[in-house]
Amino acid sequence: MCEDRLLEDVWREFCCEMDVVRSLPHLLERLAAFAPADRLVLRSFDRTTCVFDTVAVAERTLLADALPSRSVCLPEAAALLHDWFRRGEPATWDATASDPLRSSVVPTGLSGPVVVAPLADPDGRPVGAVCLQPALVESGRLLRRLLEPLSVALVNSGRLEASNRLREAAEADKRAALARLQRQDISDSIVGAQTGLRDVMERVEQVAPTDATVLILGETGSGKEVVARAIHARSRQARGPFLRVNCGAIPSELVDSELFGHERGSFTGAIATRKGWFERADGGTLFLDEVGELPLAAQVRLLRVLQDGSFERVGGEQVRTVNVRLVAATHRDMYEQIEGGYFREDLWYRIGVFPIVLPPLRARVGDIPALAAHFAANAGIRLHGFPLVPSAEDLCMLQDYAWPGNVRELASVVERATILGGGRRLAVKEALGVFAPRRTSEERSPASGPLDLDAAVRRQIEEALRRARGCIEGPRGAAALLGVNPHTLRSRMRKLGIDWTAFR
Repeated sequence: MCEDRLLEDVWREFCCEMDVVRSLPHLLERLAAFAPADRLVLRSFDRTTCVFDTVAVAERTLLADALPSRSVCLPEAAALLHDWFRRGEPATWDATASDPLRSSVVPTGLSGPVVVAPLADPDGRPVGAVCLQPALVESGRLLRRLLEPLSVALVNSGRLEASNRLREAAEADKRAALARLQRQDISDSIVGAQTGLRDVMERVEQVAPTDATVLILGETGSGKEVVARAIHARSRQARGPFLRVNCGAIPSELVDSELFGHERGSFTGAIATRKGWFERADGGTLFLDEVGELPLAAQVRLLRVLQDGSFERVGGEQVRTVNVRLVAATHRDMYEQIEGGYFREDLWYRIGVFPIVLPPLRARVGDIPALAAHFAANAGIRLHGFPLVPSAEDLCMLQDYAWPGNVRELASVVERATILGGGRRLAVKEALGVFAPRRTSEERSPASGPLDLDAAVRRQIEEALRRARGCIEGPRGAAALLGVNPHTLRSRMRKLGIDWTAFR
């Protein structure tokens, strides 16, 4: 009868408190009233990655150092693990024994005998494990009666964590949207469109009305997203959504779920069906920033979407189709990525249909005064209520700086100068700092402005011709390496005065 009361108390505790980190110590105290109980460990199990994670640890006394949170199941333990979950009964193990099953389930750091029991959801699918010390007969008997509430508590904890992640993501999206509304950045009217970015905007006007995939190449902070938005605004998908995905910020194990979505129950924490970025961007433009960071497994699925517009959600069987305009961007040298085996060559040919090379800010120094004035006016209004104007001395210092962070760094420096100036002036000298990298005399040359884009294109073409040994057409030709039409490449070579025979 007392054990029945214990079971009722446990159910009540888990119903009132979904956070198992808080509720597990209370459970340990109740267990200690019936049998010796010093440590209780609750671990979740991810069926997709075959990984155990420690969710909560309760200790009546400080027994040892903090337990490692994660342990990967060994391949040789797969069959043993399946059989152990199927039996569903507590067992006493030696925590220090070196066998594959124990090493997979029990966290390192435990020593001596331990009662271990598998946990499953109401559908019988494995969700985790529970460990109890000391390992006594009555401890195992009590733990057997508590497997169901512990399983429910673990499932609810996963749902709570997923809900918190969704809420945090929604709040981050809200903050980002409010920030975009509060500041008018250069995406509204592209500063330098008629000067340093003239060639870039000509290519934008050429490709925007088509459905061709665009690859934007440029250094970090040079304005790749601004160009992507300009393409979207001038395209047939302009009325649809524009979604940006930073491929480098997605954990490798979640790339498929983020890009293509997942079905409910497809993995631990998948408490609801979720649309991926491709479905959410249907009818619009999907901007894959830092596409060179995608893992190879995700590159295979991305290639299929680009080929026929179809994909399947993680854990789903239904083939779905979308109509999405893809714009990709990267700051990496894609030829080195391909040669190093980090990026698929066939995917490169798909995303590199129409490459646009974005020049760094140091290559278009003539745009710095207009950009600085734009950022100073916006920062002054946002921070102090009235616009600020950079002086001639300010502009000289800004034009003499190397700008390794490009336009993004310029915006940060101007905002810092606005704060340091107290709203009365721009403290550019203090914002740049004493050890600011300065441009060389060659970089300061006025002729190095708009012509540097042609120089960058020339270097790309000459490098491709060198690798192709002067061959322009064919699967290994320079046009294929650059991802452009051979006729387009010949036209550009004539304009730049490049002789292909010199590379044979």
